[in-house]
Amino acid sequence: MAKRALIAMSGGVDSAVAAILMRDSGCECVGATMKLTASGGSRCCSLADINDARSAAWKLGIPHYVMNYTEDFTRYVIEPFIASYERGETPNPCVECNRRLKFSLLLRRALELEAEILATGHYARIEWSGSGPAGKPAGSGDPRGRWLLKKGADEKKDQSYVLYMMTQEQLERTRFPLGALTKAEVREIAARRGLDNADKKESQDICFAGGGDYAAFIEAYTGRRSPEGDIVDAGGTAIGRHRGLIRYTLGQRRGTGVARGVPVYVAEKDTARNVLVLGPEESLYSKTLTAKCLNLIACESLETPLRLGVKTRYLQKEQSALVRQTGPDTVLVEFSEPQRALTPGQAAVFYDGDVVVGGGTITG
Repeated sequence: MAKRALIAMSGGVDSAVAAILMRDSGCECVGATMKLTASGGSRCCSLADINDARSAAWKLGIPHYVMNYTEDFTRYVIEPFIASYERGETPNPCVECNRRLKFSLLLRRALELEAEILATGHYARIEWSGSGPAGKPAGSGDPRGRWLLKKGADEKKDQSYVLYMMTQEQLERTRFPLGALTKAEVREIAARRGLDNADKKESQDICFAGGGDYAAFIEAYTGRRSPEGDIVDAGGTAIGRHRGLIRYTLGQRRGTGVARGVPVYVAEKDTARNVLVLGPEESLYSKTLTAKCLNLIACESLETPLRLGVKTRYLQKEQSALVRQTGPDTVLVEFSEPQRALTPGQAAVFYDGDVVVGGGTITG
């Protein structure tokens, strides 16, 4: 009997082609678009995107449903995003959207609809490793195998960084049909099947804060103006005024309004004193970081320190580091070479080749 698959359809070409490939594999497919904002005005899953998803589903001859997750999106993504920024961090809301909504609530809905599989258009791969039968992850008590998350074949599109939080149970029920394809191949499939969104452009902004002005979004959403305060140099001498700490991120050079004759950068955001600290380029570098909310995929725990590749930003190449687990959900990462602007709130993701070992949220 063919498996039933719920396809997360965002309205973009990737999820539409994921639906094509799942249907071609023999699955009984149902399309689902997550409505995330009450106004329908966000760049991702906007009203236009919902219509594009519905159109693609119609052309593929599969049912399509719009599922309302606006309250959950506000609770689990937007409000934590704002709170993180106000703590002086720079969060990655895509990680939380995947963690709390797509691979939690939407996967749960798939199971309620008697779908055995949730498929998405992410560029990543899932593989079973071990001598045990596929479908019995280590978390279920079978020590003979484990589901692995691996990089997508298209290095420029690989999205494994924002998927590090997936669990064994989620990986077992998830499929990434695009994992072995390049973006060009995906667009070619879409064009060949006559999809209207074959050439649809991608958004580079956070979906609910179009234009990239996160400070303006936060202030409009909360009704609170981020207070101005002092800008100081590394010695503590006041050298200017900032326009609210949420407008700055570590490593930033332009936009501080301070001219010193030599380049200076945002080295620290002291939220306790509402002070922005500027310093020279060398002040941005560190060889260690700590992270919390540890999630491991390739193993149950790090019994001994491991030499791994570590990414601290989505588009960064992995950097060699010794990763040491320091508690049930904390790690210490010691890099071989100093790293620039290690930013609290961002994800630190650990790789062994193309395998995602796990990751966590940078705290310092």
